[in-house]
This record gives sequence, structure tokens and C-alpha cells, in this order.
Amino acid sequence: MALNEIARIVDQLEREHAGDAWHGSPLVRILDGVTWDQAAEKPLRGAHSIWELVLHITGWKNEARHRLSGAPAAEPREGDWPDVGPPTPERWVDAREKLELAHRLLVSAVKDFPEPNLFTPGNDARDRELGVGVNYYELLHGIVQHDVYHAGQIAILKKSS
Repeated sequence: MALNEIARIVDQLEREHAGDAWHGSPLVRILDGVTWDQAAEKPLRGAHSIWELVLHITGWKNEARHRLSGAPAAEPREGDWPDVGPPTPERWVDAREKLELAHRLLVSAVKDFPEPNLFTPGNDARDRELGVGVNYYELLHGIVQHDVYHAGQIAILKKSS
């Protein structure tokens, strides 16, 4: 059965997040077993912590969803690199739950997005450095690429701690 483009994009989002990703382990599997204190560690000088990366991924999933609704491009409402605050086991669980919610809401928004609008430009002028001014197809493939990139960083940090 042939998939439409929306279904293909949803498939890619699901694969990078928790599915059978071609590149290796999906984000959720990489995060399995990461404890709150491990998530807060910074084992590589100058690198973000796993926790910071999770908050960053969450924020950008939310931002992509807002852009799908026609909102102008902006930094995530949570900020580009939200502050972790005092690390606790409860706050780590909360960060993971917010990541899952952001993913589910993004997938739902993509499923509801009209396929004929995929190649419609967003309402921002193109600015390569800011990653704005792309069409919705590029935005959605970009968020998949973004998540895979940061999942790889998390995998390295997990091995480093």
C-alpha cells in the first residue's frame, strides 16, 4: 500500500523517536537507563548535558508544531537551551514526559496538516543562519534531522559518563 507524504513524514518522526530507525537506536532507546544524575553530568568539556539536550529537543519539537499552525518562526517558547535548574529525579522524569508529550503533539499536528500545503513556504523570509523561510516539508524533515543529530550527541554523552 502506497503511503502519502504526510504518512511518510510521520513514519520518519516515529522512527527517529522510538521506532526502527535506519541509523541505529532511536532517541527513546538511547535515553533508556539514563539516570537523573547521569543526565545532569557534563562529561565532555564545552558540551551540553543529556538533560540540556532533552530540553532543547523538546522545545524545538514544540516550535515546529507552532510553525505548522501558521505561527511565525521564533525560538522555542521554552528558549533554545532552557535551563535545567536544580537536577532531581522528579524533574528528570518530568523532562522525559515533556519530551514524549511534545513528540505526540507534533505527530498529531503533522497528521492533521493538509498534504497540499507541504510545499507552501512558511510566513518568514529565508534566513539560512536562523533556519527560517523554508516550506513545511523542509521544516518537518529538518526536525527529524535535528532530533537524530542530537540523539547521536546523547549517545556519545551516555557512553562518556
